[in-house]
Amino acid sequence: MSYREVVSKAVGAWAVVAVGARLPVAMAPLALVFFVRERPGGYTLGAALAAVYVVGEIVGAPLLGMRMRSERARPHLAAGLCVGAAAFVGLGLLPGGHPLVLGVLAFVAGAAPAAAPGGLRALLTTLVPDRAVTQVLSVESMLTNAVWAASPALVAGLALGVAPATPLLLAGGFMGASVVGLWLLPPGWTSDPDDRGGEPMARLMARVWPVYVLGAAGLAPLALAELVLPALLEHRGVGVGWTGPLLAGLSVGAAAGAYVYGLRSWPGRLPTQGLVLLCGLLTCVIVVALVPNTVVLAVALACGGVLQAGALLARNLSLREVLPPSAVAAGYSLMYAAVGAGYAAAGSLAGVLLGVTTPSGAMLAGVGLTAVLIVVAAVGERRLTARVRYSAGSSPLAGSGGGASSARGEGGARPEGAPVRGGRDTEGGL
Repeated sequence: MSYREVVSKAVGAWAVVAVGARLPVAMAPLALVFFVRERPGGYTLGAALAAVYVVGEIVGAPLLGMRMRSERARPHLAAGLCVGAAAFVGLGLLPGGHPLVLGVLAFVAGAAPAAAPGGLRALLTTLVPDRAVTQVLSVESMLTNAVWAASPALVAGLALGVAPATPLLLAGGFMGASVVGLWLLPPGWTSDPDDRGGEPMARLMARVWPVYVLGAAGLAPLALAELVLPALLEHRGVGVGWTGPLLAGLSVGAAAGAYVYGLRSWPGRLPTQGLVLLCGLLTCVIVVALVPNTVVLAVALACGGVLQAGALLARNLSLREVLPPSAVAAGYSLMYAAVGAGYAAAGSLAGVLLGVTTPSGAMLAGVGLTAVLIVVAAVGERRLTARVRYSAGSSPLAGSGGGASSARGEGGARPEGAPVRGGRDTEGGL
């Protein structure tokens, strides 16, 4: 497998659109905090607005994603991005607005474009041959990590150096520009609505719940690192200013991990890969919590980024393997909501515990929550595997080792109660 197969004008155009659509998402929480921080109780209001924004994402992603028609995805994506852009601009134009009005706009800014990440990812995988899906998703992961790494410095620089509203206005401009770029891409992707065998979308999504639980577990450690790390450094007598470089190291590690994951096929089924990588990630977080050495902490965070990237890619590939083409975008959108919920749950738990225990204790409690999610996902996947038998003899969550090579086959009879695969026959083994 080679990354050369994903180099094309279509993928380049997709990358430009994706940056425009995702940079505002990465900027939003911190931008909202800076936007109102100079008002009385500004930091509290900013945190509340950021939380409302995330709730909007969690609510909007499944509701809008499951209504997207694959062959006409462009109008759906354009409408959501336009409304989101307008909400960002509206926030930026109301620096003294009533908190309730700002909350409504923050919710809309999060909810309206929440189906875009899933729809854009589904569209991306149709721009390359099936054999290059792992590589193109690795490229997406590297791009996403670059966006998330750059956004904090961009927000802080603009808010402090220009005006508090500038990041929100810029976010609206980026999101609006991404709508124009959609017309450089195909209007959607071909899929057969009948590939679900008449099964309702909601029931189909519910059948593969272990993948979503694994997705929620995948981002929980990142919440611990981002939200507890400043308090942990201060508790150890290390300058809080090191938080930025250390988290940048995590992002660089994640980008490197995404690149390495796409270089070859890896042994094991995709769910197994995800579970093993997440266990390694939790080990890194435990080292961060317990070892009072800044160099070790930096190395553990960077290694955690590498493992997290692989776990998230295995999760996305697993989802693509178990859903028929007409449900892939909805599945990615629901995953987006699950990931946000995992981040919010771990962050909220750590935030509450910071008031009653040490930062190390709060971080370890978050590790415990993540471990519970991993166990639940593992048990659910085993039961799902035992329940479903395909005529080809493959597990419903079996992948191609990391290659995710798929071919449109003749399909075959679908056993009673088995999820529809849309004629996909996975290659590969254990």
